[in-house]
Amino acid sequence: MVPPPGLTRHLWSQAVLFKAGDGLFLTGSAVFFVKVVGLTASQVGLGLAISGGIALATAIPAGRLADRIGTKRVWALGDLLCAVMFLAWPFIGGFTAYVVMVTAYSVVENTADAARRAYTLDALPPADRITSQALIYSGMNVGSTLGALGGGIALAFDSLTVMRWIPLLTAALFAINAAFVLRLPAAPHERAATAGGPDRERVRPQGPPALRNRPYLVLQACMGSLWTNQTLLSVLIPLWLVTETDSPHWLLAWLFGTNTVLCIFLPHLTSAGVVDVDDALRRVRWSAAFFMLSCLITMATHSTTGLLTGSLVLLGHLTVTAAELATGSAGWVFQSQLQDPRRRGEYGSAGQLLNGLGGRWAPALYTWLAISWHHLGWIVIGLIVVAAAAAAHPAARAAERFAEREFPAEEELGALTAS
Repeated sequence: MVPPPGLTRHLWSQAVLFKAGDGLFLTGSAVFFVKVVGLTASQVGLGLAISGGIALATAIPAGRLADRIGTKRVWALGDLLCAVMFLAWPFIGGFTAYVVMVTAYSVVENTADAARRAYTLDALPPADRITSQALIYSGMNVGSTLGALGGGIALAFDSLTVMRWIPLLTAALFAINAAFVLRLPAAPHERAATAGGPDRERVRPQGPPALRNRPYLVLQACMGSLWTNQTLLSVLIPLWLVTETDSPHWLLAWLFGTNTVLCIFLPHLTSAGVVDVDDALRRVRWSAAFFMLSCLITMATHSTTGLLTGSLVLLGHLTVTAAELATGSAGWVFQSQLQDPRRRGEYGSAGQLLNGLGGRWAPALYTWLAISWHHLGWIVIGLIVVAAAAAAHPAARAAERFAEREFPAEEELGALTAS
């Protein structure tokens, strides 16, 4: 689970640190927004929807910024600005101030995340990218778990004073994280982007913009639909357990705990042997199969009782976790091999945009289908993802041809950067 010494371990440690700060606040965020900021549940949801939409709209310009001035710079600056914003949270009150803050945070955090992804691909050797990203994904889950434990301890005090000042601890962790990022070695694109002083025209990213690579955009929209396994994990299966089965509510804790543990220890194993687009498309098929299996298993719990229901719900959660792990392995290959290495920030942001468009509709639609249509609804949900997996295959092949025709080889790019 812990990488050997080197850049991957540094990136793993950074992931643990960042997600610990993120998880610390998120665990108690519902209490913070309602009790401290003074919002209703509907206002919280509306603000998150507004901020998410604006963050998606600004994604591609943010990625281009990272390509122009350096991915590590944008990453560190974004994390530092996030820390500053958390310093302001205890003093925010009312819906308008909340929307402004959560929107600004979403835009900055998405920009920093696009820069992080671009830096990771740029800095790691091609042969190490998939394994390293699997380990970093494990580190993120370790950090989220630590943050959730800290947030749970804060909630146990049942004190609004404690909850009001929790954002300051998150701010401190984010500031430390920004300093950590600045100490990482410069990636090849970082060296090129910061070379030459004020004359930046000669290092402007070459090649066609990401929005011209239509097969890649279609592929990312399909991947967004595959990533709706997260909707099953965090929204639909818990709602189904509570409203449509006789399972005890405490089983939810076991479901989330099991998913977290598996996503800490298994990504390195499940991504083994995934090296090219053929392997990635095989994982896409696995993901769709596990997703459909989860739908069928969970659907059956509508007609069962007692221990059998609880066992089936847990099995459905395990199979959708397998879908999550397979989707992650495929996505890392697509990012590594189908993005223009000269425009990784822009491609990462375009991927975020299309991923969002490919899956943002899922919570409302899936919930309505399952609760209203029951058995037929679950089958339709599974078929949606199977259709997305089928569409991903021609899109990936077309994106592969586009990359062969338009992108420089890694060796050629390295020579250009060195010169």
